[in-house]
Amino acid sequence: MVINTNISAQSSAQLLGQSSMLLSKSLARLSSGSKITSPADDSAGLAVSMKLSAQMARIDGATNNVANANSFLQTQDGYLQKVSDALSRMSELAVLAQDVTKSSSDQALYQQEFSTLGKYITDVATKDFNGVSLFNGTTLNVTTDSDAHTFAMTGINLATSTTYTTAAGDNVETNATQALTDVKAAITQLAADRASIGSNMESLSYYSNQLGTLKNNLSAANSQIMDVDVAQESTNYAKYNILVQSGTAMLAQANALPQTALKLLQ
Repeated sequence: MVINTNISAQSSAQLLGQSSMLLSKSLARLSSGSKITSPADDSAGLAVSMKLSAQMARIDGATNNVANANSFLQTQDGYLQKVSDALSRMSELAVLAQDVTKSSSDQALYQQEFSTLGKYITDVATKDFNGVSLFNGTTLNVTTDSDAHTFAMTGINLATSTTYTTAAGDNVETNATQALTDVKAAITQLAADRASIGSNMESLSYYSNQLGTLKNNLSAANSQIMDVDVAQESTNYAKYNILVQSGTAMLAQANALPQTALKLLQ
């Protein structure tokens, strides 16, 4: 029997240290909700999780871009609905101006209203959305995924389109027939423009749904790597806690063993 080197105590202390470390890790996982609390827990899993998290952040950015583009389109269509009402009234005025029972003063009143509506259409052509022109005809490229691929959103041209400017500048007092022809052409163009906006909205809706589904799938994959299984980890915590308590008790016993050597000296 030796007293300078207590192998039992050293072994117990080593095992107790290991159990204490595992208990600390289990406690950190339960308190944080994360399976990986340090790179040493799962270095490869952490690397994959970081890339998935970055991709999800980019998806959030693309989702915001798509939502803002959709708001842009809704604003466009809101204005065009009013332009449609204006053109409809202008076409009615062009027909009313051709009434042979109307005097020149009546026709002048029709022209006054016609001109006012034309100015409204011209004014709408200058509107913008957060500093971006709504109706200059520019095609806008909308980011639609995490790799910055884009969707070409066809522009609407009210500012320089001769179809609209000609109708807005007509005179029902002097040439109601031509004014009616031009307004009808503008209505046809407006129908095509609103159909284009509707097509853009539909496409962006598909992209938005796609982004939402992709983010959900990536979140589920990341959860498998990072999120702790509380039931399993609670079992581990209970086990390590028992090991620490029993290890502490056994270390105390191992430290007491050299005292038996005193009996040999008595």
